[in-house]
Amino acid sequence: MTAVEPAEPAATYPFGPGTQVDPEPEYGRFRREQPVAKVKLAFGGEAWLVTRYADVKAVLNDSRFSRAATVEAKTWISQSGPEGASLVIMDPPEHTRIRTLVAKAFTARRIEALRPRIQQITDEMLDGMERAGQPADLIAHLSLPLPVAVICELLGVPFDDHQKLRTWSETIMSSTAFSAEETGAAYGQLAGYLAGLIAQRRERPTEDLLGALVVARDEQDKLSEQEMISVALTILVAGHDTTASHIGNSTYALLRRPDQWALLRDDPALLERGVEELLRYLALGVSSGLPRVATEDIELGGVLIKAGDSVIPSITAANLDEDVFDAPDRIDLTREHNPHIAFGHGIHHCLGAQLARVELQVALSTLARRFPDLRLAVPEEELSWKTGLLMRGFRELPVTW
Repeated sequence: MTAVEPAEPAATYPFGPGTQVDPEPEYGRFRREQPVAKVKLAFGGEAWLVTRYADVKAVLNDSRFSRAATVEAKTWISQSGPEGASLVIMDPPEHTRIRTLVAKAFTARRIEALRPRIQQITDEMLDGMERAGQPADLIAHLSLPLPVAVICELLGVPFDDHQKLRTWSETIMSSTAFSAEETGAAYGQLAGYLAGLIAQRRERPTEDLLGALVVARDEQDKLSEQEMISVALTILVAGHDTTASHIGNSTYALLRRPDQWALLRDDPALLERGVEELLRYLALGVSSGLPRVATEDIELGGVLIKAGDSVIPSITAANLDEDVFDAPDRIDLTREHNPHIAFGHGIHHCLGAQLARVELQVALSTLARRFPDLRLAVPEEELSWKTGLLMRGFRELPVTW
């Protein structure tokens, strides 16, 4: 078969504002009818949207699809591009060098050792929610502060500063809610804040992750100053924003499906499997994958992708592929075969995947145990969604019990 290149974009991408947790139906249509499709990007330019599981994994695992090249190509999923020496926009060997340093803090053994502390924080937060009375906002009482508290402890960032950290993080994770100037200013303010904490560690060394980064910079010469700050910033922002959205979105998805909530509530043995199913099904980002740029001509799915072309491997679409998952368009907490790629694949597989899993497991199991008849406190149409941000989720999620 000879590879071809469609002349015109098939649609504008992303497909919608992200005010839903269910994946947009366009993903399924493209996967079935045009699995490698040229789309027009909302912020200018074009890209190939890849929607089949096998093709998405191939892109994620192929070094010829570069993340670093997206900066110069200005292939962005927001109105401004990434700043600083972020891991997510690096290619090897720089990516390998820095990821090797940071990965030591996120091993499965170290994260599992944090589970009792995560449980303690969760219990304290739900104690506060219970004292506050009902209805209560699950976002304010648990979904947002839990991952913030955990990532702050891991890094060594004062939790008392969580409100301004939240403001900076939300601005940085903007697609349209804030201007490029506001996003840049927030990045600079957070970078300056972290630089101040790093300076403190140079005077008084600590055992937290910031302390380890200082040692890697000052004693081992494995990081530049900018890389050290950018790595800390990336971990802080990504480490709480994604999981915060997932806790709220997962709870909402289960409360909309009382049979699945009952399964989780009545059979704790389903917890790990259930969390994996929620990770598979729920659409988290407004866009379903980070762009890449082809560094040479590549044939993919019968389509010729030329050097310099942008490509978006859709993790959301891949996780709904009928060739891989049985009845993929429904949530089934009892699903056994579930090789989802919600955390990516290849060298950019999410460093914090195990931490996110543990936080989701603890949050959902504790909610189900303590509030077995948890339910939405307002009609679904009255729920307040975040808009103009890269992550989809709720401003507030009122619940009662």
